[in-house]
Amino acid sequence: MQSTQTNFKRTLGLVSLILCAVLFLQACSVTQPETYAPKRGQNGKDVMWLPTGDDLIVKMLKAAKVGPQDEVVDLGAGDGKIPIAAARLFGARAWGIEYNKDLAALAQRNAQRAGVADRVRIVQGDIFKEDFSKATVVTMYLLEELNAQLRPTILAMKPGTRVLSHNFSMGDWEPDEVITVSNATGYFWTVPARVAGVWRLSGLDEKNLATLTIDQAFQRVAGTLTLQGKTQNVMGARMDGAALHFSFINADGLVKAVKVLLNGNVLTGEVTGPYGMVDIQPSVVRVEGRRP
Repeated sequence: MQSTQTNFKRTLGLVSLILCAVLFLQACSVTQPETYAPKRGQNGKDVMWLPTGDDLIVKMLKAAKVGPQDEVVDLGAGDGKIPIAAARLFGARAWGIEYNKDLAALAQRNAQRAGVADRVRIVQGDIFKEDFSKATVVTMYLLEELNAQLRPTILAMKPGTRVLSHNFSMGDWEPDEVITVSNATGYFWTVPARVAGVWRLSGLDEKNLATLTIDQAFQRVAGTLTLQGKTQNVMGARMDGAALHFSFINADGLVKAVKVLLNGNVLTGEVTGPYGMVDIQPSVVRVEGRRP
C-alpha cells in the first residue's frame, strides 16, 4: 500500500512539473509589449536618426518606377519605413542595412506588423561593409560626406541602377530629377554605363566605318563623329543607364537618331530617321560598334 502511495505521489509530481513547464513556455510565446522607442535626433554610428516623411518616400519610389521586379536596399534603414513602403505599396522585394541593433530589430518587427515580412528583411550591419551590389534601387538619408564615400561603390553598380537620396546630393554628379514635397527634397539618379572613349561604328554609312569619340561626365556626354572623312559634333547626346542616345547628320543632310546599348566594349542598336518625318517608316538599320 505504501509503495502504491509513493508511486502516486511521484506521478502527481511529474504531472505538476510538466504542467508548469507548459505554462512557462506559453508565457514565453506571448508577444511582449514594445519597449524600444527611438527618439528623433538620436545619435547613430555616422548620422543621427531622422525618419523620412511618408509623402516623400512615395514620391521618390514613384520617380524610380519601383515595381515587383525590383530589389530595393535602404542604407541606414532606421525603423524600416522605406523598405516596408517599397514592399507594401510597390510590390518590391526590399531590405535595409541598419547599424543600431535595436533599430534593426524594431524595423523587422514593423515589417511583421505591416504584413510584408516575407518580402522585407533588415540586416544589422555597416553600410560600408555589407554587399548590396545586386540591388536595382538604392535609397539613403545620410550626409553629403557619406554620399561622397559611397559614390564610387554606387557608380560601380550595374548601369541602370536607380539611386534615391533624401536631402543630400552627390557632389558634382548631377541628379536626373529633384523631387520636392512640402519642405523636403529628394534626389534621383540613374547609374550610367562608362561609354567614354573612341568607338568604331558600322551601320551609319553603307560603305564606310565611322569613328565616334565620346567624352563623359557621369550621365552627361558629348562627342564627335567622323564619317566619310568629315567630322561633326553629335547632337543631343545623353546616357540613360546602359543606353547611349545621339543624333547626327548623314551624307544626304538628313538628321538621324541613334540608340545603342553598351555591354562592356561593344555597342549594339539601331539608327532611325529622317528626324520629324513621322509618315516615313524606314527599315531598321542595325548599328554595331567596338572600343579598342
